[in-house]
Amino acid sequence: MRILVTGATGNVGTRVMDALSNDPAVDSLVGVARRAPDVVAPGTEFVTADVADGELEPLLRGVDVVIHLAWLIQPGRDERVTERVNVQGSRRVLQAAVRAGVGAIVYASSVGAYAPGPKDRAVDEAWPVTGIQSSFYSRHKAAVERLLDTVEREHPEMRVVRLRPGLIFQRAAATEIRRLFIGPLLPGALVHPALIPVVPDHPRLRVQAVHGDDVADAYRRAAISDARGPFNIAADPVLDGPVLARLLGARTVPVSPRVLRGAAALSYRLRLQPTEPGWLDLALGVPLLDSGRARDELGWTPRVSATDALQQLLDGLRTGADGPTPPLAASTTGPFRVRELLTGVGRRQ
Repeated sequence: MRILVTGATGNVGTRVMDALSNDPAVDSLVGVARRAPDVVAPGTEFVTADVADGELEPLLRGVDVVIHLAWLIQPGRDERVTERVNVQGSRRVLQAAVRAGVGAIVYASSVGAYAPGPKDRAVDEAWPVTGIQSSFYSRHKAAVERLLDTVEREHPEMRVVRLRPGLIFQRAAATEIRRLFIGPLLPGALVHPALIPVVPDHPRLRVQAVHGDDVADAYRRAAISDARGPFNIAADPVLDGPVLARLLGARTVPVSPRVLRGAAALSYRLRLQPTEPGWLDLALGVPLLDSGRARDELGWTPRVSATDALQQLLDGLRTGADGPTPPLAASTTGPFRVRELLTGVGRRQ
């Protein structure tokens, strides 16, 4: 089986490539990214290409499965750039896959594709994927879901799988996650339980997470199986104020969404951090996920709890952990994170 992975050097892509490279069912593995890593695992090929404007069809000829992970989180201040890669780039990948006769596509959707939903119970994959309209990330994920609907309808011979995971954490992604969501101004030493005395608490501030290795295992299983359709991917427990308080040895403080959004909007406007306030709307809006279908049809079970995955990320943030690829490497940020500052904190990718 020949598998090609777009976005192969990021938080998820690195773990997916590793999982596939160790699977005997995979005879040939190709990673695609805008910047290739310096070191490539034996038996793995890397190709430098941009899904937004690269020649994709020649890369996809002879490929059995495409795992499409390529996605931009930043620049959050210029949606023209992110939409070009996230939506138009995904359209180009799907069109090239159809023309090249690829047998299956496994797409990195997200909990962020879902419409607003409940926080007191988990929903299955039938919940509407119309997104949270104030979040560009959510709008883009929902838009690509609609593109996949068209592919399924017009090309039933192609197997289409959509994985919809919660937040994805791993230690090696700490530098990338800090750069994308926190910005250059937070000293890593402050990410310590002793220095986090309180955590915000609200009934809708409840999210789910999964470790990078576990989500990679789900992609691997989806790629080598005959599965079709969407799969929710999340580990227990649900992360909320009380759970975080126990993890950090902190206490909860009730906070209204209006106050949280106001703080997020002000700090974003002042360029103190790169996360636009739509991300908070997303966290408050999306439903909790029932991963039963993944367990039943993919045989997938998370090995790392959500709290352990978060703890690994926090440890990585505190120590400046990074990974071997350009998106994960600390060198990408430059000395004293100067390159992040020069981007205008979220203005450029």
